[in-house]
Amino acid sequence: MTFALETTGLSKSFGGFEANADVSLSVAKGARHALIGPNGAGKTTFINLLTGVLPPTSGSIRMMGEDVTRVSQQGRVRRGMARTYQINQLFADLSPIETISLAIAEREGSGARWWNRVGKDSAVIDESEALLRRMKLGAMMTRRTATLPYGKQRLLEIALAMACKPKLLLLDEPAAGVPEDERHDVLDSVEALPDDVTVLLIEHDMELVFSFADKISVLVQGALYAEGSVEEISTDPHVKAVYLGEDTHV
Repeated sequence: MTFALETTGLSKSFGGFEANADVSLSVAKGARHALIGPNGAGKTTFINLLTGVLPPTSGSIRMMGEDVTRVSQQGRVRRGMARTYQINQLFADLSPIETISLAIAEREGSGARWWNRVGKDSAVIDESEALLRRMKLGAMMTRRTATLPYGKQRLLEIALAMACKPKLLLLDEPAAGVPEDERHDVLDSVEALPDDVTVLLIEHDMELVFSFADKISVLVQGALYAEGSVEEISTDPHVKAVYLGEDTHV
């Protein structure tokens, strides 16, 4: 079986501190896979290894069967990997339609001259508008991004990742910091992502995890601690003890 994402013995050390230790994780094509763990579990380091921000100390990463362990961040994006961030990485002074049009123009190889072409390129504008409407941003696509409610900014970051037409999407805590009255838009949009896009979700919001995932992996102290279905993980007394904060006698 060819997995969308597969790590084998992936480890990362910073001096004498091992942030990730021998992590072997497989994400099936089309999966809705969640990665959870307590603060300090090594989730951010793991995502930075997957995306090429950090080189591993040991181990390998395969994407769609291809070894990408030493491939650059840009090379992984070209192969179909996209990500969001815990803290928004958006252009505050651009509007959503400008932001998404820029991403699409860059994807199509015309990003360096996007300001001359985007306004005249109906295909780029049409794709941008359609994507923003799917992400519940149609009513504010011309507003300055800095003025958008925080939940809408989170949706825009997901839309920005989707503008790359990814095969593999890494969502890093998309509901983090989103007010309660805006969370359902984020949850609905994540659940409505296309079936042909494999999603690895890193999240603390258990409502989102349990409603979205078909498989959950648990990291504890940098190592893979448990894996299973939503039912298996949600009822595992050991996981409850280390992650959900419940007192168990096991």
